[in-house]
Amino acid sequence: MQKLPLSAVVAGLIAVLVSYSGPFVVVLAAARAAGLSEAQTTSWVWAISIGSGLTCLVLSVLTKQPVITAWSTPGAALLVGSLGAYHYSDAIGAFLFAALGMTIIGLSGLFGRMLAKVPTGIISAMLAGILLPFALGAFQALPKAPAIVLAVLVAYFIGRRLLARYAVLLALLAGTVVAALSHDLHLGGARFAVAVPHLTVPTWDLSALVGIGLPLLVVTMASQNAPGLAVLRASGYTPNDRLLLTGTGLASVLLAPFGSHGINLAAITAAICTGEESHPNPRKRWVAGAACGVFYLICGLLGTGLVQFFTALPKPLVAVVAGVALFGALLGGLAGALDDVPAREGALVTLAATASGMTVAGIGSAFWGLIGGVGVHLVLTLWRRRPPATPSPAVEPAPAQEPVGSR
Repeated sequence: MQKLPLSAVVAGLIAVLVSYSGPFVVVLAAARAAGLSEAQTTSWVWAISIGSGLTCLVLSVLTKQPVITAWSTPGAALLVGSLGAYHYSDAIGAFLFAALGMTIIGLSGLFGRMLAKVPTGIISAMLAGILLPFALGAFQALPKAPAIVLAVLVAYFIGRRLLARYAVLLALLAGTVVAALSHDLHLGGARFAVAVPHLTVPTWDLSALVGIGLPLLVVTMASQNAPGLAVLRASGYTPNDRLLLTGTGLASVLLAPFGSHGINLAAITAAICTGEESHPNPRKRWVAGAACGVFYLICGLLGTGLVQFFTALPKPLVAVVAGVALFGALLGGLAGALDDVPAREGALVTLAATASGMTVAGIGSAFWGLIGGVGVHLVLTLWRRRPPATPSPAVEPAPAQEPVGSR
């Protein structure tokens, strides 16, 4: 039996760490705003964790690609202000409606075909725009916890020089040790218990379908699945969009009655697992996706206890570890954006708009960066007039030469 590459397993662990220390907070905020019970909130956590874990594990093993999935973060942000306005069972019906829509769109293959027509440079620029704030965040955390951040940065670059495959692991260990020595780890409140899912029979309300279901479908496809496919393409993979979108859609359908608002392709955490930091050999990076799935499943089974463990880590530690883990993917995105010379102007617009973090009509900056970059590219290239061909002067035919070696 072959040994699992440790660097890929660590990449999967860091992807889960970033998910539970950042986007997960939005889910808890939505649950609190809606006044959900502890049982309903625990079931929601269980559903999105199990759904993410199963889809990561199964799709990565099937495709031999690092397929990273997660719950819809913009979808959870949408629910912070809207979930409490409806009966919970009506909201579950809206979740199911959005999940069915995602499944149908995935089966059609139309979404993937449209994305495949986008120039490579613009796709790479969108990836770079998604990741740039995390690289900046690694240094923005420096004034808040200089000892932790410097320990992570020094360990990472020494690791890059001596043990490149384990640089991120060394950085994580160094930061954790310094955080423990400075009493910044607060793990005493974490209690581990097996999570119990809570089934809610969906009911159908037109206002909930319009107010939650349709916006959830739009933001998940535009802000999550589009960048998720783009990250895989920018990393040199050819994702089977029908399989991936249908797989995550079906998982969303099955888990909606337990509180899952949507399982989709990830972008930020995917970049941690699809780049060279995960493994130098792209054919072995699927292990990172499978490991990510296993860690998600553990979190789901142990309920909120393991989640409390992740959220207890100092925010500067999480920020700087996420930043260094994404350095390689960011560098690849910037290089890809510059290499596609005809699409450079569009790529620049995509990079700037995506990195801005703006949200318009409830849809995140990655989608608008993609739309803006493609629009600029079409304006600059689609209707460009070709110069009229100049007739070449008549040339006297050269006298026939004898073949070499005929004499």
